[in-house]
Amino acid sequence: MKTLICVPTYNERENIAPISEAIFANTPDTTEILFIDDNSPDGTGVLADELAAANPRINVLHRKNKEGLAAAYLAGFAWALERDYEWVFEMDADFSHDPLHLKDFFREMQSGKWGAVCGSRYIKGGGVSNWDRSRLLLSRMGSIYSSIWLGWRVKDWTGGFNAWSREALKNLKLQEIQSRGYCFQIEMKYRCMKTGTGLVEVPIIFQERRVGQSKMSGDIVSEALIGVLKLRFR
Repeated sequence: MKTLICVPTYNERENIAPISEAIFANTPDTTEILFIDDNSPDGTGVLADELAAANPRINVLHRKNKEGLAAAYLAGFAWALERDYEWVFEMDADFSHDPLHLKDFFREMQSGKWGAVCGSRYIKGGGVSNWDRSRLLLSRMGSIYSSIWLGWRVKDWTGGFNAWSREALKNLKLQEIQSRGYCFQIEMKYRCMKTGTGLVEVPIIFQERRVGQSKMSGDIVSEALIGVLKLRFR
């Protein structure tokens, strides 16, 4: 099963070598990585090129400007669809998505039952580490809010540790996705459900990033709340 793990980067120089090693330690030999770098000023893109030169399973997509998470993932999905990957992941570079969970994803992928496998913090066995109560409440309420308005009982709408089959990505009409920020994750799952693609959630423990600063902001939260209403009434 040829798989591509898309990892957007912006100032992640300290993380990309160890995350590469951890990904490969927990996945089959047919797994590759695509670092999608938004012209990081700390030299992340340069180091990614060096890693790619040393390992044919590492690829790099350079983008001229910082355009956000959604644009990076959409570029990565397009790159993957131009090639013969059967499954495509979304995954952070900062170890907030633990590579140890990849084995659980692959088990569900190999079952042949699903078009999407999504990491969930809010099902049995899932959770978060090193969050204060206000952030945890905000995240949980965001998923409940999304379920109420969108009508499907996905437990973790905003989670960004997900795997999509090639067929699912083709059916999602990626060129029509309008959301940015974390509402992008909501829209991806909503479109998946609307197209009848089978989606299963697997438990993950989300860990606050090891190195660098979190990219969470009030604007991202507001965009997600308004974006859910746009999705519902579009």
